[in-house]
Amino acid sequence: MPVPWFLLSLALGRSPIVLSLERLVGPQDATHCSPGLSCHLWDSDILCLPGDIVPAPGPVLSPTHLQTELVLRCRKETYCDLCVRVAVHLAVHGHWEEPEDEEKFGGAADPGVEEPRNASLQAQVVLSFQAYPTTRCVLLEVQVPAALVQFGQSVGSVVYDCFEAALGSEVRIWSYTQPRYEKELNLTQQLPALPWLNVSADGDNVHLVLNVSEEQHFGLSLYWNQVQGPPKPRWHKNLTGPQIITLNHTDLVPCLCIQVWPLEPDSVRTNICPFREDPRAHQNLWRAARLRLLTLQSWLLDAPCSLPAEAALCWQAPGGDPCQPLVPPLSWENVTVDKVLEFPLLKGHPNLCVQVNSWEKLQLQECLWADSLGPLKDDVLLLETRGPQDNRSLCALEPSGCTSLPSKASTRAARLGEYLLQDLQSGQCLQLWDNDLGALWACSMDKYIHKRWALLWLACLLFAAALSLILLLKKDHAKGWLRLLKQDVRSGAAARGRAALLLYSADDSGFERLVGALASALCQLPLRVAVDLWSRREMSAQGPVAWFHAQRRQTLQEGGVVVLLFSPGAVALCSEWLQDGMSAPGAHGPHDAFRASLSCVLPDFLQGRAPGRYVGACFDRLLHPDSVPALFRTVPVFSLPSQLPDFLGALQQPRAPRPRRLQERAEQVSRALQPALDSYFHPPGTPAPGRGVGPGAGDGT
Repeated sequence: MPVPWFLLSLALGRSPIVLSLERLVGPQDATHCSPGLSCHLWDSDILCLPGDIVPAPGPVLSPTHLQTELVLRCRKETYCDLCVRVAVHLAVHGHWEEPEDEEKFGGAADPGVEEPRNASLQAQVVLSFQAYPTTRCVLLEVQVPAALVQFGQSVGSVVYDCFEAALGSEVRIWSYTQPRYEKELNLTQQLPALPWLNVSADGDNVHLVLNVSEEQHFGLSLYWNQVQGPPKPRWHKNLTGPQIITLNHTDLVPCLCIQVWPLEPDSVRTNICPFREDPRAHQNLWRAARLRLLTLQSWLLDAPCSLPAEAALCWQAPGGDPCQPLVPPLSWENVTVDKVLEFPLLKGHPNLCVQVNSWEKLQLQECLWADSLGPLKDDVLLLETRGPQDNRSLCALEPSGCTSLPSKASTRAARLGEYLLQDLQSGQCLQLWDNDLGALWACSMDKYIHKRWALLWLACLLFAAALSLILLLKKDHAKGWLRLLKQDVRSGAAARGRAALLLYSADDSGFERLVGALASALCQLPLRVAVDLWSRREMSAQGPVAWFHAQRRQTLQEGGVVVLLFSPGAVALCSEWLQDGMSAPGAHGPHDAFRASLSCVLPDFLQGRAPGRYVGACFDRLLHPDSVPALFRTVPVFSLPSQLPDFLGALQQPRAPRPRRLQERAEQVSRALQPALDSYFHPPGTPAPGRGVGPGAGDGT
């Protein structure tokens, strides 16, 4: 669409590169070349297919330099389009091969060979132009007479008029020949921006100010500009007159671009990407980035924009110590957003985490396998290093470093080094990674910890027996001693945490990952969580019904609570049970503990034994509490994460923590649960509903 010369003059200003712009009349493209050369422009555009580099058969013409100039293409005296003129400088590269008989015998070559050396050179030069959303390729045929053919020397240039572009846009130009004998030339140029599109900051908000006339109709679009692949639209609306669009600073990312165009046929669109260097935009980009596990070995990084990053595996031991990178023996891998990456793992482990660094700074860390394999384990990671002649060395990874085994150091791994080596030789350690240079093994420490606790309990029992004898001798003080002993036992039970059995319907794999994330988050609190997701092998051996009955009986005997996690599938199963007259439903799968548990859960509700022993829950946006059958609403039903404080208070009864402490724990669980909720409700590549940018987000016109 032609732009008034007044706006062009405001945009171009006093820049020396655009003073006294030449005006071209007419809509047709044209080409001209240096004196002595002949050139011709093909009538239509061609496909942009550079092809592979091939050897030159002899002297060829090759582009050596690109030059651009801004000109005006005017349809009327005062209405012009900004246009990019491109000049391609050419030179002769390559040599004629010497005839074989002349090299050997020093004689004159066949006269028939001299003719190609005296012939003119021809070349097909391609110009590729890209300025969002336009991509064009044109073909220029150039011929150089034999008199100008000098090896390694410039022969002149060919000029193309011209590529139309919008004010404020970034243009990229490539040049190469067909066939391609050398790497293509490239040039990037930023065109001046329109003065009526301005970006300003106001505290936490960013304003897009568009100073246009009141009767002007225009379109405004916000999009994520992608290095690879098409742009991702975020928001679009048709507007009229001057406008001030307000963006929240949390919506800014480096690749967020603005496109404005008049609502007229064949209008030129103006693009600007003002947040590329904004520090807040880069912080928001990493806050929005997520790691997603696809299979045991494959994962990907979800992020709105491309970013320079590298990733490596690390080992996260329980207790809050920093995650220790496994480099070496593994190495850092370059990361590309939305591209599947793989680590050469043999098995997964909840303590294995992925660290993502950018410019040598840790930006992201997630333990991808924890949701499916349970919380962190108190295991020791052994690093095996293999040298020449079958030499092997082992060390145990600890916060202080890697302790060689066997060792006389005072660390825990050194004290148990002999037992760890025995477990490794007997095949009791889990092999996580293996190649010619070494291997990684995870060895469980549970049995050694249990032995130490058994000795401690034995000492306590002996002490209690001795204390009882003393109390028998001093009956007057017996009640006081018993009262103190009772308080100690209660304190120990509180420290262990209340038992919680989590029941759910396995609607799909995404919901199972969501349940695993909730269970892992609850394990960080003083709660002992049991869920069938972490006991598949045990459930397969016992059967779902027997496994659930044993878990329910143990949980209730210890004063614990059974959590019914309702989903649309769970509500359907309960309704089916009630409508069928409480006939025992058959299990659909070997691990469907929820269906198997209905035969025992419902009698507790029908006979009034559920209050105090059961709690209900569901996830926001997935199911409303009112959708839960009335029979199960005789116990509290909480919506998560909006009612997390009340939910945690019900789980930790009768010794619920103080309100302030309870709120802190709720925030901790919410932070751990949020990535799983985002992944479930907003799969990668689809914009989150209600989270578009700008006013009226989500309702593009």
